[in-house]
Amino acid sequence: MTTPSYPSYPSYPEDLERPGLVRTGRSTFVRPIRPEDADRLVAFVGTLSRATLAYRSLGPVVRARDDVIRRGAHVDYLNELALVALAGDEIAGLVRYVRDPEEPEHAEVTFTIRDDHQSEGFGRLLLEHIAAAARARGIRVLEADVLADNARMINVFLGSGYRIETGPPGQIIHFEIAVDPQAQAVARAERREQTAVRRSLRPLLEPRSVAVIGANRDPLTIGHEIVANLLRGGFGGSVFPVNPRAGQIAGARAYASVRDLPEPPELALVAVRAEAVPGVVRECAEVGVKAVVVVSTGFGETGVEGRAGELELARFARASGMRLVGPNCMGVVNTTPAARLAATFSPALPTPGRVAMSSQSGPLGLAVLDFARRLRLGFSGFVSVGHAVDVSTDELLQWWEEDPGTSVILLHVETFGDPRRFARVARRIAPRKPIVAVHPGHADSAVNSLFAQSGVIRTRSLQELFDVALLLAHQPPPPGNRVAVITNAGGPAALTVGACAASGLCVPALGERTRQTLRSALAPHADVSNPIDLTPTATAAHYRQALDAALADDGIDAAVVLFMPPLADKPDEVASAILDAAAARPDKPVLASFLGGAGVADLLHRGDLVVPTYTFPEAAATSLGHAAAYQAWRSTPAGVVPDLPGVDAERARSLIASAAPGPVPAAVAAELLASYGIAVRDSEPGTGPDAFLAVRADPVFGPVVAFGLTGDYADLMADVAHRVTPLSDRDAREMVRSLRATPLLDGRTGGPGVDLAALEETVLRISAMVEDHPEIEALELRPVRLLRPGDGVSVAHATIRLADNPAAGGSS
Repeated sequence: MTTPSYPSYPSYPEDLERPGLVRTGRSTFVRPIRPEDADRLVAFVGTLSRATLAYRSLGPVVRARDDVIRRGAHVDYLNELALVALAGDEIAGLVRYVRDPEEPEHAEVTFTIRDDHQSEGFGRLLLEHIAAAARARGIRVLEADVLADNARMINVFLGSGYRIETGPPGQIIHFEIAVDPQAQAVARAERREQTAVRRSLRPLLEPRSVAVIGANRDPLTIGHEIVANLLRGGFGGSVFPVNPRAGQIAGARAYASVRDLPEPPELALVAVRAEAVPGVVRECAEVGVKAVVVVSTGFGETGVEGRAGELELARFARASGMRLVGPNCMGVVNTTPAARLAATFSPALPTPGRVAMSSQSGPLGLAVLDFARRLRLGFSGFVSVGHAVDVSTDELLQWWEEDPGTSVILLHVETFGDPRRFARVARRIAPRKPIVAVHPGHADSAVNSLFAQSGVIRTRSLQELFDVALLLAHQPPPPGNRVAVITNAGGPAALTVGACAASGLCVPALGERTRQTLRSALAPHADVSNPIDLTPTATAAHYRQALDAALADDGIDAAVVLFMPPLADKPDEVASAILDAAAARPDKPVLASFLGGAGVADLLHRGDLVVPTYTFPEAAATSLGHAAAYQAWRSTPAGVVPDLPGVDAERARSLIASAAPGPVPAAVAAELLASYGIAVRDSEPGTGPDAFLAVRADPVFGPVVAFGLTGDYADLMADVAHRVTPLSDRDAREMVRSLRATPLLDGRTGGPGVDLAALEETVLRISAMVEDHPEIEALELRPVRLLRPGDGVSVAHATIRLADNPAAGGSS
């Protein structure tokens, strides 16, 4: 094949500088990026919200070093070209192509639009400019991968007027854009290869055939109920009961052993005595089973020997190319049409829905499925991981991340296969799909901070977990924390207002126009402030008018509707009015509490439209508070992990390699810290209180940085901030300012304050150090002298401990 020749662009192409107008009428200037745009590019990336970064990167959104970002300002204008659209002196949008070296007429293209300029038309304008520039440089096809729920970018491509080819439908859509209208673009034959985790979990969650080893003829036994549920649930593949003493089980032909099956099953469920499990799993491996679910008990819960046995079982399964769930679990459920898999002994099977859940307790899973069914909360998937010796929570997160049928993920977690990976996966997924978790540990500030940093909504109980899920599965997160309360009884409204305040919400006064609308529509004695008290004589029409007006108020982000059935007739009409109002404003969530009303949940369902209803209004307020905090988290800039000057990671690596496990000598600790730009030296007391910085290995999230002031602040008041590594610049800034004692540091108490910027930088250096060197098991700087603004900080003493086996905790 003859390599085509391309024009050379040794200098900046001024011909690509052009004014432009976006769809909203805003004027902009489009030009190629320049090396001197490096700082502007860093600032641009720093403004992007987590949601935008998640759509842009299809991957982790936190770790973006300054040097990597700055490098993006240097292009050759031929094989790599970036155009920026300016709003004033700032970048409003960026498009970049990179030529494929193996197919020089193809290039990968990516778009990034700043959050406050999205929906204005910058994407379509930049596509027009980059397409023209690409054509002039011999590029005929621009290729882009877009998340299937990124409707804005998909609409840009489909509405561009260029010829578009798309790959097979999936969570990631591959576009090929023929920038030359005369050329025929050839679509790729297949989507990009699925991730290794997703490939490995397909036989578990979407098997073509299932064997149940230990199937039983007697109803109400575990082995019998698994077979019955598989058949009753509509599984489309082959179901093979395995029992050497039965000819038929639940209407299906039984086989003496897994070796006698007519085909190797992709998935096997094992429900035999614990001592027989290893032999059964070995037989499964020999015949080619891809995934095994061990329902059997008698392993880790029995003590040290049982734990050793289940770990050996997991090692064997992995070595044999199988994935293993359990032991001591209740099975796997996938309600998606492609699977219809009810591989569980639970008597209550979930209805189809958009919620997926992982539970680490088998018995608890039985109660969970029953409770969800009574709530009418539908599931896309449910996995009881049991002791989680192989398949872990973070792997299931990655499966549901790409599942278009899942929009909310619930977790009951006690331990994690790989805590550091869990935190990173959660950070990547949470901007697009809320993750709600219940953890049995104490509700201390450390765990709460870690979940919040990762975007995980932590609940205090299973009831609260499902209350939040009920909201997020059926209503959007509120754009803010301002709530309207509509009621026909004053007492419940007062309780709701108090619960809103306790949940971080506010119940503001309504706008004057809204109050005028309500005065003209409602009974004379109605209170039109907020709460809106319709009085006991309220009708369904009054509820509709009040809810319409409240949701139309620009100062209101959500509504909680209270109804006391004993005070009014026809709850079905009131429910219908609420549904009508909610349907008219799908951008603002509506929640209800019909106190004392039986069967009300059924009234608030209309096709796909569901208004979540709660027995008591406090639960509605708590759920709404969680949703508002989640929306605030996902809307804020994610920050970046900056490139820190003065770091000598190789020197630190050499020092660690020559040191023995355990506490390192003080001189070595000081030299290690110096290699990351932190000096340890005796110093005079600072201008503010002394502080400490510490790192500990958390059993849930891995390395955790703790910051607090020494003395009573931490010891008596527990005023300590925690964050999981790696820390972004935003994490560090929020961390040092999150203490209740922050007024002592920022000058609000009348003093000069301390050098918060230097303190934040020290936090980031500690985070970088433990990220680069997992051998560091613990670290503490105490005291850290806090000096005046501009004078930095001074570390007076440091201790570091190295782990005996730093890789031991990293298995999944």
